[in-house]
Amino acid sequence: MKRIVLAAALAAGIAATAQTPVTALRTNQAGYLPQDIKAAVYLGTVSPDSLTFRLLSPDTGAAAIDSVVAAPAWAPLPHAARIYFSSVTVPGRYTLSASLPGGATVEVAPVYIGADAYSRFNLQELPLVYLRQQRCGFNPVHNAECHQHDGYVVLGGERDGSRVDVRGGWHDASDYLQYLPTSANTVMQMLFAYKQNPQGWADSYDAAGREGANGVPDILDEARWGLEWMQRMNPAPGEYYNQIADDRDHRYVGVPQRDTTDYGWGPGAGRPVYPVSGEPYGLRQYKNRSTGEASSVAKFASAFAAGADIFAGIDSSFAADLSARAGRAYAYAAAHPGASQTAPCVSPYFYEEDNWTDDAELAAALLRRYDEAATYGRAERFTPWMGADSARHYQWYPFINLGHYELAAASEPHRAEFTAMMREGLSRTADRGRANAFRNGVPFIWCSNNLAVAFVTQAMLYRELTGDTTFAEDEAAVRDWLFGVNPWGQTMIIMPEGTVASSPEDPHSAMTDITVARRPGRDWLVGGLVDGPVYNSIFNALWGVHLRRDDRFAAFQGRAVYHDDFSDYSTNEPTMDGTASLTFMLSRLCNR
Repeated sequence: MKRIVLAAALAAGIAATAQTPVTALRTNQAGYLPQDIKAAVYLGTVSPDSLTFRLLSPDTGAAAIDSVVAAPAWAPLPHAARIYFSSVTVPGRYTLSASLPGGATVEVAPVYIGADAYSRFNLQELPLVYLRQQRCGFNPVHNAECHQHDGYVVLGGERDGSRVDVRGGWHDASDYLQYLPTSANTVMQMLFAYKQNPQGWADSYDAAGREGANGVPDILDEARWGLEWMQRMNPAPGEYYNQIADDRDHRYVGVPQRDTTDYGWGPGAGRPVYPVSGEPYGLRQYKNRSTGEASSVAKFASAFAAGADIFAGIDSSFAADLSARAGRAYAYAAAHPGASQTAPCVSPYFYEEDNWTDDAELAAALLRRYDEAATYGRAERFTPWMGADSARHYQWYPFINLGHYELAAASEPHRAEFTAMMREGLSRTADRGRANAFRNGVPFIWCSNNLAVAFVTQAMLYRELTGDTTFAEDEAAVRDWLFGVNPWGQTMIIMPEGTVASSPEDPHSAMTDITVARRPGRDWLVGGLVDGPVYNSIFNALWGVHLRRDDRFAAFQGRAVYHDDFSDYSTNEPTMDGTASLTFMLSRLCNR
């Protein structure tokens, strides 16, 4: 099933050695659109100069290989090359092969070309499959209610111990914590995707996530699920909550409706609710480094403002409430500058967001306060991870600054300035990507795939705004990375079984390991974007991360590692916000 050929070593199931050649061809497993810049990547211990590459059509015979260009090696393998076949535009199924001088074929990979490369899998709707599975409150996949006692205010001063109804929303990743920053970004990403492509979204589910049309596109049903939860997280003017539960959650493994975690009010009896805070806080020895409240409260404002615009023609009273909340949240954020981080408890891990002007810029732009948006935008010309070698966990979040795009698209006086800023971030990342065969310039930090989606999204938006195709190959390369043109030959989206050659089969998820282990993980988690590779140094430093099975990707692990293994929560855990960030990219690819 996997297209990694370790010559005789593969059949024996052992690692490659110096005497056993390694050859691998990596292609986009979804396929290539006819007008794409089309490239595959070769990795191996055999020099590409010693190989002959052919692209064959079963119908017409040989098709053209435009060029084979040596590329920087991916350690520990000494050779790499990019194989271009952009001139091939005739739709169909092809075979890409690599052969030795004597004619022996050492590697074969399928290639699909067609306008339906992405739409044939209905990829536009796939992230929503995962998000429905992540719903908290009522979960339509399990047809059960969970976490009905949320929650009790902690670290809220005089409100400590009081009840606040914050049921709903989504579980953040493959545990059951809930965070306002990632949830608000999830809402924003879906609303943005719908706004950019309002036609063609399916209506196959109702507002509760059950099968059956309700006259509203499913992406808006999902976004509204998050918006209604955000309303509960803002129960009164000036009262904003940032988090439900904390890392004590990790003691429980199983389906959410049976969550028995005891936070001090009895097993499964209620979870802590943390307010947005402008000061460092944490219940126990670990504290975050919050400096203000604007990062979170401006995310409230952005999502509410975008929701008000889109729902105005669907539910006017809902839209009016969102509009009023958006204005109040923006004013509050402007008065409380700084970044509010999530709260650790029994471990040192939390979302370490350090920036906030990007959130204020987006909120201002969506509220049509363009000059104010520009002032905030100039404070951060590009998201600081772009071009960087590393960053702390979620240090620069969201990973894409949609404020730059919204301002450039809506305000002609600011267009040239802010498209130049978009170009600057893209240029820094693309320059870094040219140091590897995959042209992927994102730093391999925790959730690196989220950064990859952010880069592709910004490249698409920049190209559409300006007509400038400078980054077209970089855009295609990083998109292809997500669909298998990476060292491990693995799609980074959990695909339905039988659709692609290699997709995550053992993702990290509380609900798929023990209680429902009788079903393959991908049955439950289809559509999820897994975290993606991390530097080996990060993997080796994290608490509790390990492998519980032999590493079938051992020959390709180098400075960055990826493991299709439940126990590697750092590379193989799907996330809610990363998955939602796919919606724009996939809708564009499915509707070209």
